[in-house]
Amino acid sequence: MPRAHRLAATILFALAAATAAAAEAVRPPAVPLAVVDPYFSLWSFADRLTDDPTRHWTGKLQPNSLQARIDGKVLRLAGRDPRQVPALEQVLLSVRPTTTRYEFRGEGVEIAIDFVTPALPHDLEWVSRPVTWLRWTLRSLDGRPHGVQLLFTAPGHLAVNTPDQPVVASRVKMPGAEVLRIGSQEQPVLARRGDDVRIDWGYLYVASADPGVSSAVASQADAWAAFAKDGSLPATDDVDLPRPAATRTPVLAFALDAGSVGAEPVARQLVLAYDDLFSVEFLNRRLRPYWRRNGADAITLLTTALVEGPAMIERAREYDDELMRDLERAGGPRYAALAALAHRQALGAQKIVADVDGSPLMFSKENFSNGCIGTVDVMYPAMPQLLLLNVELAKATLKPILEYARLPRWPFPFAPHDLGTYPLANGQVYGGGEQDEEDQMPVEESANMLILVAAVARAEGTARFAEPYWDVLAAWADYLAQKGLDPEHQLCTDDFAGHLARNANLSVKAIVGLGAFADLARRAGRTTEAAKYGAMAKDFATKWMELARDGDHYALTFDRPGTWSQKYNLVWDRLLDLGLFPPEVARTEIAYYKTKLQPYGLPLDSRRTYTKLDWEVWTATLTESRADFDAFIDPLFRWVNETPSRVPLTDWYDTVTGQREGFQARSVVGGVFVRMLADPELARKWRAKQPAAGR
Repeated sequence: MPRAHRLAATILFALAAATAAAAEAVRPPAVPLAVVDPYFSLWSFADRLTDDPTRHWTGKLQPNSLQARIDGKVLRLAGRDPRQVPALEQVLLSVRPTTTRYEFRGEGVEIAIDFVTPALPHDLEWVSRPVTWLRWTLRSLDGRPHGVQLLFTAPGHLAVNTPDQPVVASRVKMPGAEVLRIGSQEQPVLARRGDDVRIDWGYLYVASADPGVSSAVASQADAWAAFAKDGSLPATDDVDLPRPAATRTPVLAFALDAGSVGAEPVARQLVLAYDDLFSVEFLNRRLRPYWRRNGADAITLLTTALVEGPAMIERAREYDDELMRDLERAGGPRYAALAALAHRQALGAQKIVADVDGSPLMFSKENFSNGCIGTVDVMYPAMPQLLLLNVELAKATLKPILEYARLPRWPFPFAPHDLGTYPLANGQVYGGGEQDEEDQMPVEESANMLILVAAVARAEGTARFAEPYWDVLAAWADYLAQKGLDPEHQLCTDDFAGHLARNANLSVKAIVGLGAFADLARRAGRTTEAAKYGAMAKDFATKWMELARDGDHYALTFDRPGTWSQKYNLVWDRLLDLGLFPPEVARTEIAYYKTKLQPYGLPLDSRRTYTKLDWEVWTATLTESRADFDAFIDPLFRWVNETPSRVPLTDWYDTVTGQREGFQARSVVGGVFVRMLADPELARKWRAKQPAAGR
């Protein structure tokens, strides 16, 4: 075994016990495996990796298979089939920010499997690369040597929208490595858009440069049969292609001979990668993924991943260790466990592409909602993760909306809701698009944008990012000045709850948005605007307290006594250090919310028992003691472990039953990082790790 692999194997086993002990035990509703972007997103929806086929975040089957042959006996490590092959006992599951680890024991051997995705937000090169390392680490448990071979098969399902679509597969020549790829026969690049859809262009690649590796394009059944016989693969590639992905399931099969496994750990690895060729269409321009901006291709991607794999796996471990320590410092072990589950999901619901000048643009997909791309009220809850870990990604997320809004085609004095339907960001589609004002979210989105642009300015210490867009920002501030204090009958980000007039929480957002614009103007040296909007925001805050007061709390709307709602938007008054609302407002609300807690969290408001995960953590961040923070976080941790909805984290669920109401796998769970962002010392520390702008 190469020295780097031996070192990595030793480190991984040495850290396994520490990993399990350092974080609270958690049963994820679904487990991230290869979670890179809205299309390349592989999950397990079960407690044990062998209990269910692996799936796309939508729940559609993408049935990868993992098997081990120990002293001639074949055992399953992933997937439910083949049923006649027994499963090796799983003894550990650990989910950390970049890495998911499973451990299995049996037949005198321990096998650890790590799925490592380079989800390092401060490193744009790596976080944009669509790769995941699949790494096995093996050792003998009984002091005797054991002969072990490993099998991995990746089906064509990963490269099609529906399994009736024909696929083609081929070998790729790359010195010193076995490389296979599979993709749809049709290759309709950027032709499909929508919500519950999967990619059907570009190619899935599997590669390994390890000793004792062999590969084949084969039917799944033939690959399984050959491996069971002697640990090998079919001698010749399957030539009966193209054929549908579900017809005799064509797979990319890799067999890795680990040799004689003794007490010293032995490691083997594969690289999984997806090259989508073009990722997004923005204002009718097809844009390449960011990692391709300087001419890199799939071979470059795979070569880099194979050569730098051991070092990157170690970097990912160090990142996870440090981030988990600081998350626990910010909010305790249960909070840290929630953030670890959210980390890859939030980044994996977004895609980083290169603009025409090579600069990064980042687009979210509104997963299991309506499939919109670049939705402003999805950016808003997702932003704490980006502001904390790389403000360049925050800017890359905001820039497409700002560019779109200053075009003559956007006719309204308020901010857009979205840019289209993923992956086509060619103009708003929600609420009548560019034609109809009635069903849009004018106060919501205008305030969202002002708050987030001001947050970027605060992080950078300058309003330079905002300057090219000042006219539209000022127009949105003017709109809030007219419509924000006492909002008309309209939607807010919680649009599933329907239209609402005189929404007190939406009014908070508008007031904070005006204060944010005043702060932005101050940083830009625009003293007249700063004074005008700063005074207006403070005046509105005073009026809000009179309008919303309802005895021992503040109401859902200004005209409905006996109601209440989470005023989660108050958190930005604190994050931006605006000082608009006196601390007593949050204290009053927190005391009242504690009387409304349900088994699985705090309801969104007095109308129903459902809630939003992101807003709950924002509300918890308004607390002033660790005991109060824990009072809100503990039910969330209980919900994660007990929810019957086995899907990637939903952000909309019932606080009594724990059932998912809607949504799953969305980027909004990046909002969980708000507690750490609110810690000035930790925020400064992680900001110092970020590369300088323009680098």
